[in-house]
Amino acid sequence: VERGDYCQGASGASSHMIHGGIRYLENGEFRLVHESVVERNRLLRIAPHYVKPLQTTIPVFSTFSGILNAPLRFLTHRSGRPGERGAVLIKIGLSLYDLFSRQGGSVPRHRFLGRRKALAELPALRPDVKYTATYFDASVHDPERLTLDVLRDGLAAGAHARASNYVSAVGITGAGEGAAVRLRDGLTGEEFDFAAEVVVNTTGAWVDATNGALGAPTRFMGGTKGSHIVLDHPELLAACAGREIFFEHSDGRIVLIYPIGDRVLVGTTDIDAGEDLEPVCTDAEIEYFFDLIRHVFPSVRVGRESIVYTFSGVRPLPRHDDTAPGFVSRDYRIEKAALPGGAGQGMLSLVGGKWTTFRALSEHLADEVLALLGHGRSVGTGELPIGGGRGFPTDEEGVQAWLKAHTGPGIDAHRAEILLSRYGTRAEDVIAYLAKGQDSPLKSTRELSVREIAWMAEHEQVGHVADVLIRRTSLAFRGLVTAELVQEVAQHLAPVLGWDPRRTRQEAQLALATLAHRHRSSAAAEGALV
Repeated sequence: VERGDYCQGASGASSHMIHGGIRYLENGEFRLVHESVVERNRLLRIAPHYVKPLQTTIPVFSTFSGILNAPLRFLTHRSGRPGERGAVLIKIGLSLYDLFSRQGGSVPRHRFLGRRKALAELPALRPDVKYTATYFDASVHDPERLTLDVLRDGLAAGAHARASNYVSAVGITGAGEGAAVRLRDGLTGEEFDFAAEVVVNTTGAWVDATNGALGAPTRFMGGTKGSHIVLDHPELLAACAGREIFFEHSDGRIVLIYPIGDRVLVGTTDIDAGEDLEPVCTDAEIEYFFDLIRHVFPSVRVGRESIVYTFSGVRPLPRHDDTAPGFVSRDYRIEKAALPGGAGQGMLSLVGGKWTTFRALSEHLADEVLALLGHGRSVGTGELPIGGGRGFPTDEEGVQAWLKAHTGPGIDAHRAEILLSRYGTRAEDVIAYLAKGQDSPLKSTRELSVREIAWMAEHEQVGHVADVLIRRTSLAFRGLVTAELVQEVAQHLAPVLGWDPRRTRQEAQLALATLAHRHRSSAAAEGALV
């Protein structure tokens, strides 16, 4: 059960990267880096519809800086503002990274360029750049859709499997054999009891709050806030030359400028979150992002008018006392405890974790559950294709052949391309559904149709209008949501979800309010809906 929508929390507020975590080498987290690189390589194979190779370039402005300070940072993790990381230190890190990448990998090794060649490739870089170091990681443009694919695979694995969003755990009822978790349906307000042999708490930054609600208070978590902005800025997009720019800002924070389609993602901050587990991107953070852009691309002018979307989340990090946020481990651990009320085999709480290693930590967590239940693993997920990654075309020729095979009445090549990008090869199921009834594109966008909205509502557990705009599509992320689009989506969800006219208007207004408050979307400025 998920309190909000799937991928609504930290999972939907990531930097959209599947990466080995080169900077974790500095923390001495060699096990995590090795696991992360192996999982990155694995996801490129088993989820090729969403996980893509990402060329990454580090601009370097010194040669020997950081060599003496690095051991101090490694040993103390509390050294304050670091010295700049120079070419020698970065070369050592990337050489180790290449070594870790050998297992199951197909990405090229890193390469260094001197100033002249670096500026020839990236002419908008600061003219005092001394080197660039380029290597490959991976990206995930639609983490929300990857989440849905994993969820659907889990539900398809057995008739006993169930999952519900907008359902929260609010307490424990009864005791002994009669103990159960009290659940609340967030859409209807209904409460009901659910008995389980094992309760697994994977609520991220909310782990302590969830355990408290279940009568077993903990102090495991100490999350940090990370914010991002999305820009519609052709000049900055061109300056990136199709690659992520990954670098150290003047305060020592590792930041990124990352082209996604025709937009540019800029991030991220790393601030102790405190008690605010539903943060928003602040004006101060926006100014920080503009400053980091100027740090590497001084000639590129960026203003607030270019921002089309912002988002913030809380990393589910362990409590870290006086350790600097950037040095808090991104690794995970599993905490075991008795289930309050004395029922079942116990409760497991996941502390930490990151997108890149989700499959590995999930398998580890599942093994712990199976052990408590007295069972062993019968199926491994290591080479199991995820969702629409099954049979996904491996090259452009294959993509074109797939598109040609799936065009027809109501589905032209452009529409088929959108569906393949959104669903992977599961687009075949969507196309078959669209063909079974009268369909038409929305008036406000060619990227959605009336029957596709119905398909999402019937097959992807849509609860609110914002679910479609933010997590079932990338329309909000790319700044393509208008008040008209919000109203259209609400009207076409209404008959499938049983909304009356009053509820339909409320849902549209809720979507506009969410986009305005949490994501600084301009759609809300277009006027209230009638």
